[in-house]
Amino acid sequence: MDTNTSTGSVRILTPSGMLGAGWDESTIERGLALGVDVITLDGGSTDSGPYYLGSSTPKTAAQAVARDLRSLLKAAARADVPLIIGSCGTSGTDAGVDWVAGLAAGVMAEEGLDLKVARIYSEQDAADLKEHLDAGRIHALPPLGALSAETLEDCTHVVGMMGHEPIVEALEAGAQVILAGRATDTALAAAYPLLKGMPAGPTWHAAKIVECGGQATTNPRTGGVYTTIDAGGFTIEPLDPETACTPRTVAAHMLYETVDPFQMREPDGTLDVRDAVYTALDERTVRVEGSRFHVADQHTVKLEGARITGYQTMSFTAVRDPLILRDIDAWADLMRTMIRQWVSGTLGLADDEYAFDLRLYGHDAVLDDLEPESGPPREVGVMLLVDAADQATATAVAKLVNPLMLHLPTPAMGYLPSLAFPTSPAEVERGAAYEFVLNHVVDSPTPTSLFRIEYGVQR
Repeated sequence: MDTNTSTGSVRILTPSGMLGAGWDESTIERGLALGVDVITLDGGSTDSGPYYLGSSTPKTAAQAVARDLRSLLKAAARADVPLIIGSCGTSGTDAGVDWVAGLAAGVMAEEGLDLKVARIYSEQDAADLKEHLDAGRIHALPPLGALSAETLEDCTHVVGMMGHEPIVEALEAGAQVILAGRATDTALAAAYPLLKGMPAGPTWHAAKIVECGGQATTNPRTGGVYTTIDAGGFTIEPLDPETACTPRTVAAHMLYETVDPFQMREPDGTLDVRDAVYTALDERTVRVEGSRFHVADQHTVKLEGARITGYQTMSFTAVRDPLILRDIDAWADLMRTMIRQWVSGTLGLADDEYAFDLRLYGHDAVLDDLEPESGPPREVGVMLLVDAADQATATAVAKLVNPLMLHLPTPAMGYLPSLAFPTSPAEVERGAAYEFVLNHVVDSPTPTSLFRIEYGVQR
């Protein structure tokens, strides 16, 4: 293994912001040429909503994940360094870990690679969590309130967000490839440097900056970053030689997905960058010093859970009629009134037996009241989302509304307009709809007790 730890530093290659996003293979070659001690990459996120956790399905295509795994497994084997991937399968459920492990097994078999694989599972059992709840060890994060046992039981899947400690345990056991369930994005890059004795402040700060790969550069599309952590701080540069890191692009990433741009909580403490200094070493490389880390009195694990809220059917039509667009808000209000009347009169459904949302894309659908532009739009896409306790009811409502979505005139129009459905049939059954219901932390007895490690590519 080509390590640099004898000189007091750890070199991290982060090829992208997410497994399955892809990269130019030349950036991997450049990272290997510079010398690397560990390769880390995030495999998931909650950014795309609760469906992926609730249904335990991946957002990314298997072919894209396998392509990226092939690149990384071969690189890790060539450099004889660990490969760490977290939040496997998008949401980090047990099935997501096994899905990525299965793809990795196929790649390794095809490439003739023999690497020791560790699978770290982060899915939580409701019965175990209820014991923690009864013992007063689960606490709400704003804006949610106290957690009930019923909410835990309603969740289709609950994951705990691990810190670096389970990953370190797998590294100490000799794992060369670590496929982790739900983890903090930063834990993936922090684990190996912390294991090798790098200071916590620079390590956690560097891990935060590299979590999204090229996001901390002047051209995020060009790939990932190369980072060196040492006793005094860290140095970061893009893997693409034509792209740059600047003090502004590096410092700005502390604004990303954080409540406080100067502090960020991890399971075992808080990163503090209030005294950090960002210095350009040259046109494309930045040095960061002054970061600190405050160890917490109690180690905590954040819980994420999703439950089914009902079933959803979508319909979409397009409006180009200038008379409707002249006062699209009044037309939409009329549509809402007519929907309620038709559903009540024809289907006999009370307001609490279904719900619908009418979104006007091209007219305030994104910013709503914050939209600074005024004046009538030229065209509007009208999305109808119907939610009900079962799919049949949701679809019945959408079908009932079909004539309104196609021909609803304004009160002043003396004719029926013909609007435009882009698909046939116009109604699309979206299946189960989910919502996030957990924004809580649990006081963990030990940093690793809520997680399970197994070795080998199959469970």
